[in-house]
Formats: sequence, structure tokens, C-alpha cells
Amino acid sequence: MEKQMITGSEALLKTLVAEGVDTIFGYPGGAIMPVYDCLYSYRDKIRHVLVRHEQGATHAAQGYARVSGKPGVALVTSGPAATNAITGIADALMDSTPLVVISGQVASPLLGSDAFQEIDVIGITLPITKWAYQVRRAEDVAWAISRAFYIASSGRPGPVVIDIAKDAQINKVEYEYKKIDYIRSYQPRPDVNTDHISAAAELINQAKKPLALVGQGVILGNAEKELINFLEKADIPFGSTILGLSAVPTDHPLNKGMLGMHGNVGPNRKTNECDLLIGIGMRFDDRVTGDLKTYAKQAKIIHFDIDQAEIGKNVLPTVPVLGDAKDTLAAVTKLLNPAKHTEWIATFQPDEQEEDQKVIQKELFPETGPLKMGEVINKVSEATGHDGILVTDVGQNQMMGVRYFKYKRTRSVVTSGGLGTMGFGLPAAIGAKIGATDRTVCCFLGDGGFQMTIQELGTIMQENTNVKIIVLNNNFLGMVRQWQELFFDERYSETNMLNPDFVAIAKAYNIEGRVVEKREELDGAIQEMLNHDGAYLLVATIEKCGMVYPMIPAGSTVTNIIMGDN
Repeated sequence: MEKQMITGSEALLKTLVAEGVDTIFGYPGGAIMPVYDCLYSYRDKIRHVLVRHEQGATHAAQGYARVSGKPGVALVTSGPAATNAITGIADALMDSTPLVVISGQVASPLLGSDAFQEIDVIGITLPITKWAYQVRRAEDVAWAISRAFYIASSGRPGPVVIDIAKDAQINKVEYEYKKIDYIRSYQPRPDVNTDHISAAAELINQAKKPLALVGQGVILGNAEKELINFLEKADIPFGSTILGLSAVPTDHPLNKGMLGMHGNVGPNRKTNECDLLIGIGMRFDDRVTGDLKTYAKQAKIIHFDIDQAEIGKNVLPTVPVLGDAKDTLAAVTKLLNPAKHTEWIATFQPDEQEEDQKVIQKELFPETGPLKMGEVINKVSEATGHDGILVTDVGQNQMMGVRYFKYKRTRSVVTSGGLGTMGFGLPAAIGAKIGATDRTVCCFLGDGGFQMTIQELGTIMQENTNVKIIVLNNNFLGMVRQWQELFFDERYSETNMLNPDFVAIAKAYNIEGRVVEKREELDGAIQEMLNHDGAYLLVATIEKCGMVYPMIPAGSTVTNIIMGDN
């Protein structure tokens, strides 16, 4: 068959279609204009979502990727557009999100001349990507794009940047698509060591007080069923990292809640009481471990992970199990003896009762006073039948959101974990809704983070994206204020915020909304939001100085838990 002679821009779009791309989040400009001109003829094949800022493009692509399991795609021009995308790229690397960012670049003869809107995209992004590559010839476009998708989505997923010079977009090439699924120097799925599988199974079979720590690697590896089989056969209670929360339904009897600084008391305390600690697809982050000098010193440790760099990086395992969780969990499960750890699991109950009495009841069911953050989140979750997708920004809204929203299905938590990016929530919710059109997307924002990407209300308006936005408004940068109260003698330096009329701003974007201040109006306001056909902004006026408890101070031991004023 005779090969086609087409421009590099069309080669790019043909390859995106061949890779299964149906949505791009982007913003046009001079150095990427040939691609956008070609995109005009591909509108029936690829949906382009016009964001209002390039950071919004990367976060929206992240939201899309996290709920769909497919790589998110962002398309931007050169110079400031590429640098605006940096935060989302770094966020995707920290949270192992498959992302392909395509940037335009000045024509190759101008490279290195400080031409208008030229920036060294590869030099900037190499430390925050799995791969960054500059295309200077039209002949290399299809190869680079196919390679980008393979690298971004295989092994431990992550972001890839392809920077395409303008002449490579314009020049003609004899097009041929070849899907890349092998790179000689790259092994995304490590070989499984059968000795380590056997050793892990032996430790589990001997354990009297095992505890599993479930991370996002389970979700990324589509290993949810294998995880449940593993946990149930050996009767192992577990806690989850923030990004791993929806791998198993909230109401599973072995689910003991969330790990970390604002996690549940039981799994945090039991980390230093168990005799076997099993990390699965998680990286022993400092927010989970606290002080490593006192972390789980009594326990033997098994670490399941696909990334060799994570094994032993923070916590040295007794047995490392390198490989894809879908494979390694199944292999270990075959060697497990059915077990019951009834007495061990029963020891979680006092911790659960203490937390419920001292924290949860007061947060979710206050009788008087202003609305509380957890109260609002819990009622929204209940109103969705606990079947919505939680999207959060960063701060108190995030910690309360992941604590009190509940999950029935996997891929139901979209939040910025490792980088902690304020401004993430609103654009990520757009991507999440486009990636899961059949699901209710509930986006919880603080008044601070909302204003960092508030312009993306314009994207919601133009795309008619049905996201439910809940702003927890306390006129404070709440999490910073909490630290100032606890650790800086209540010196509230630059955290008090004078906010605009958020509902009026939303209405300017043709988005309906209302403010709710009274407890007796909350249920009705939530139903009005969920029943509304289209995007909706609900601004909940919450207590000004609310606190997120429990809390483990940064750098402290996981057993040193603050419960509040009790």
C-alpha cells in the first residue's frame, strides 16, 4: 500500500487517534498553531477542551486519566504556555499519573537564539518526567508520540513531554504508524522473583498480627480483585493511603480507614503494634510514616511495588516483592493458608470508638454552631449513595474530603497527593467528569484553592460540564491557619482572606449556585445541587476556625496523635 505524504501536524493527530485518544485539553498559540489548524479537520475524532490556563489543561488531563485509566493529553504552545504546564507535570510525576504533554516550539533553525517565546522545555522538564523529547523533524513525530504513550502508561505510570519544533509540524513526511510496545532499555514490568514470593507467603502464614497498607499502585495495576482475594484469604486488616482509598469499598469489613497525618487512629497506631507490615503499591511517604526512626520497628516488612527505586528508599523491607501488583498479589495468594485473625482485628475497636467519640461524632453531627466541613462532606456523600467521584483541592477541604466521603467503586478519588497542589481541584473535576460521564463528580474546594484556578469556570461554561462544586468557605487559608494555631502561637500571618461573592461570579459564567449557612437548609441545598441539570456551585459557610483531627504533627511518631480539645 502506498504511504501517505502528510504534514507533521497531521502525523501527530493520526497517531493520537491510533493511540485511542478521544479528548485533548489545551490552549492554542503561535508555535503550536499548525497542529491546531490540522485539528480543525479532526473535530469528529478528537474532542478538544479549551481551558483558560495551561495549568488547567494539565490538571484536567490528570483528572481524566485518574478516573478513566487512559493517559491524559494536554496540548500547549511554547514559552510561557509550556512553563505554565510545569506544575501539572510535576504533580503527575509525584502521583504516578499517565500524562502526555505536547508543546509547540520555535522552528529548529531558531533554537538556542532566544527567539520569541522560546524556552528550554526539555531542560526544564527532564527532572519531572519519565521521558522528555524534542522533535525537530516531521519524520520523528509519529515515532515520538507512540513511544510517549507507551512510556507514560506502562510500568509505574507518569508524565511524558514531547516538544515539537514548528517546522516539524509543517514539513511533509511519508506517514506510517507503528505502535511501540517494546523499548530495549526499558523494562516496565520487572521479572517476578519466585523466591521472594515464597518468602512473603511464609511471613504472612506465620504472622499473628498482620497489617496491610494499600496504595494507589493497586488501582494503577488494575489489581483490586487480586487485593481483595489476598486480604480475605489471610484475613488481613488494612489501611489505605489517600490515593489508594477507593481500591476497596469503604464498607469492607477489613477496611480500617486512612493512613497518615490526618488518617484514622486504628491503622496508624497498629502500624507500631503489628508483627507484620505489608506495603502494597505505596511508597512509605513521610505523611504516612512520620518519624522513620520510630516507625514499625517491631514488625517484619513486606513491600510490594513495581518500581525498584521505591524498594528500601524509606523503609527497608524484610522481603521485597518487585513486580506488577496484579501478578505478585495473585502469586502470593496461591501460597497462603486460609487464616482468621479475629482477636487481632478486635483490637482495632477501642481505637475506632475513641476516634468516633472524640472526633467523628462532633464533626459529622454537631447540634449547634456553624456548619462543619466534615458535616457537609458526609451529607454530600450520603446524597450520592456513596457512589460519586470525590475531587478535592488541597488543604483542610482535602483532608476532610478523603476522611468523610465514602466509596463503592474504584477510581473514585482524584486529589493532589505528593505535590499538594492548590488550584488542582476545579480543572481536575472537569477532566474527571469528561473521563467518567456516567458518574456524579463532587468537587470540594477551599476558598483559597478555588481562586487559584477560578477562571476554569469558563471551561465548564463552554463545555457544559456537569460538575458539582462545593466551596467550603471559612475566609481563611484553613490548613495553614491550623498549623499557625497549633505550632506558631496563633500568629495568623497572612492567612485571613477577604473573598468575593462566589455565587455572583458563577452566575456570570451561567453556572447556578447558592450559599448555605444554616444547618436546617443543608440537606435541601445539596439535593438542589444534585438535581440541577448542569454544573452547580454550592458555597457552604463553615466555622471560621475549624480543625482537622486526628492529627499527627509533622515528623512525629504515628502513635503521637492529637485528638483535639478532649
